[in-house]
Amino acid sequence: MHIKAFQIGQQQATELQFDSFTFNGGEEHVRITNVVEQVSHIEITTRLNNSAAFMQLAVTVDALQRQYGNQVALELVAPYFPYARQDRVCNEGEALGVAVMAKLINALNFQKVTIWDAHSDVTPALINNVVNLPQAVLLARHQGLVDQLKAGELTLIAPDAGAAKKVHNLAKYFGGGIAVVQAEKVRDVATGEITHTAIFGDITNKDVLITDDICDGGRTFIELAKVLKQQGAKRVSLFVTHGIFANGLAVFDGLIDAIYTSESFPAPELSGAIELHIA
Repeated sequence: MHIKAFQIGQQQATELQFDSFTFNGGEEHVRITNVVEQVSHIEITTRLNNSAAFMQLAVTVDALQRQYGNQVALELVAPYFPYARQDRVCNEGEALGVAVMAKLINALNFQKVTIWDAHSDVTPALINNVVNLPQAVLLARHQGLVDQLKAGELTLIAPDAGAAKKVHNLAKYFGGGIAVVQAEKVRDVATGEITHTAIFGDITNKDVLITDDICDGGRTFIELAKVLKQQGAKRVSLFVTHGIFANGLAVFDGLIDAIYTSESFPAPELSGAIELHIA
């Protein structure tokens, strides 16, 4: 977690220092250790990747309000919004997890909440004062990818129907002339099981870039990369905004040549010949 205090009339922010620890009972403790005068607003940047991180954020907000009062606006930058994938109730008895988290964030009364590449339109619709940075803005931080896209050296791959809109928006953002190929999971209508992945386009001898918002265990991208290689793709790269990589990077060895991601999750350990780019 980083806390920056912006002083009235000043361009540069001052880092606020704090001590934090977790009690044996699991409670989070935060104490701000330096004071900055004439503050206009304070920005908190944190990874909300677990419940403890949220509680640390909540007690930090309370500590700041006690020190600076309610007249100083608080802003939050939380790149990965927790529970964003729980954005619909599929079965009776389930919770709408993203709505629960949005209520908790809204209760902290931030003047501005910045998230990165929300999983769906449901998340930003539930958060007060939200700014949702689009995937294209985050991919643009990887200058090497931008150069390849603008030069027409990469074909964009939409890994499924749900990602199609974002992928076409990427193509428009970087010039509009970028080739886009749609992939789709084909299911057995009787069992619902995925039988194979279909590729709707020619990728023979092409360098391709799969783009999506989240990589968790990686199965979707592993199976897709297998088919892309089988159908003649020369080099397969992957851009995901949020790289959880729960199974590590070794699972992609021999299938994906380079992975690009943001800093929303801690960097995974490098594996094999995979190139890892974080920005």
